[in-house]
Amino acid sequence: MAYIEMRHISKRFGTVLANDDVGFSADRGEIVALLGENGSGKSTLVNMLAGIYIPDSGSVHIGGKRRFFRSPQDAIAAGIGMVHQHFKLVPVMSAWENISLGEKAGPNPFIEKKRINRKIAEIEERFGLVTIHGKKIYDMSVSEKQTVEILKMLYRGASALVLDEPTAVLTPQETDQLFAMLRNMKQEGCAVVIITHKLNEVMEISDRVTVMRRGKRIGTVNTADTNPRQLTEMMVGASISLEIRREKPAPKDRPLLEVRNLSCFNDDGVTALDGMNFDLYGGEILGVAGIAGSGQKELCEIVAGLRKAGGGQVLCQGENLLGLSPREIRDRGVSMSFIPEDRLGMGLVAGMSVTDNILLRSYERGPGIFIDRAAGKILAEKIVERYGISTPSVQHVVRKLSGGNIQKVLLGREIDLSPRILITAYPVRGLDIGASYGIYDMLNEQKRKGVAVLYIGEDLDVLRELCDRLMVIHGGMVMGIVDPGKASKEELGLLMLGQKADAA
Repeated sequence: MAYIEMRHISKRFGTVLANDDVGFSADRGEIVALLGENGSGKSTLVNMLAGIYIPDSGSVHIGGKRRFFRSPQDAIAAGIGMVHQHFKLVPVMSAWENISLGEKAGPNPFIEKKRINRKIAEIEERFGLVTIHGKKIYDMSVSEKQTVEILKMLYRGASALVLDEPTAVLTPQETDQLFAMLRNMKQEGCAVVIITHKLNEVMEISDRVTVMRRGKRIGTVNTADTNPRQLTEMMVGASISLEIRREKPAPKDRPLLEVRNLSCFNDDGVTALDGMNFDLYGGEILGVAGIAGSGQKELCEIVAGLRKAGGGQVLCQGENLLGLSPREIRDRGVSMSFIPEDRLGMGLVAGMSVTDNILLRSYERGPGIFIDRAAGKILAEKIVERYGISTPSVQHVVRKLSGGNIQKVLLGREIDLSPRILITAYPVRGLDIGASYGIYDMLNEQKRKGVAVLYIGEDLDVLRELCDRLMVIHGGMVMGIVDPGKASKEELGLLMLGQKADAA
């Protein structure tokens, strides 16, 4: 019998059956990867293991004993620790305060502090964890915060650890450090469950893989006996090519976009861009890699005319666009489209139909003062057909579509405007594998048409395959612009951490 066993688990949210008679197990001294596309039910499953949800039916067994979790506290008491993708830490407190938070005070504070310090030191030594106890959370990197979260769970007695997308925003070096921690936990007899969409990491770190699809467990395989293609077929239910075809970029002439000495502050008044310089050519995809918060958001918004800059120039055919609104940029004859990170906040209106969302960028084309809805419907139907958008009708409300189809509506609308410059911020974040590769195909089609594509991404493997050049930024500065086909992930990781390499 495995240390963790979930038997015949079912969970329904209204009419949606999120988990349908699912079985899952993880033993001490092993790392199990939980794999599945968005909506497959994996997050629902682990949330029941963590006491956040209560199963409608089925049972959870820990160490051979059936458990009934009514809250996260019940799960923690049973030895289950969950490290969420968005950390549950108090930013204004130190690492030590977050780790010991909730500890009952003893009669002698000095003795209690020594006891807590001794316990933390024992855990750090046992599992190979390193943290600065007095450092405030708001001063920490993502990797440091994650270490505090793991240490906090182990301090509370966790013998099983569940990590949700733990490498999503880590550099290769930080990912290596995390995997070293997880291997230490495995050797110390912990059960580790990792949820990730990165197949190469699944193959590297896990002992077994459980695959889910549409709320059901498709199967569990030994990692040594499988490969990424087989796992993809189990997730999707069909064979999918995992190759991103990168065609040669168009011959370089004059840049379509020239960014010179660009600087700005973020919403908190902190420097976000610090003297940034780069060129963007037609017929190429220029990737942008960097740790989250390195200035990606501000860069996109300034170039698109949605944010004011502190200084510098954004030149298109010799004309400075800095300080112009999107409409003023368009009126100057510059055709530019922006696919924002927040697709249902900045990109589309969630409560409006597909047709109305597409009309948001073209309603002024019609004759007279009235919106030509008939023409808008025809345009929406054309975009739906061209990009294979799955929707009951073009009058369907956008928020009721899947993430991949929402992104296709947004991309299809912007591409239909025939832009010369296309700015995309994390366009495949949260999308299924099939939808992601569809987006890559759409971007490559624009590249073939001579469009200059600025691609902000977070998956280094995709950036290296898709992009013609890769610009790495740190703290709002360009660390280097490299050939992604020649630069290793380790070199890119150093650049992301702010260490300029000779090759850059």
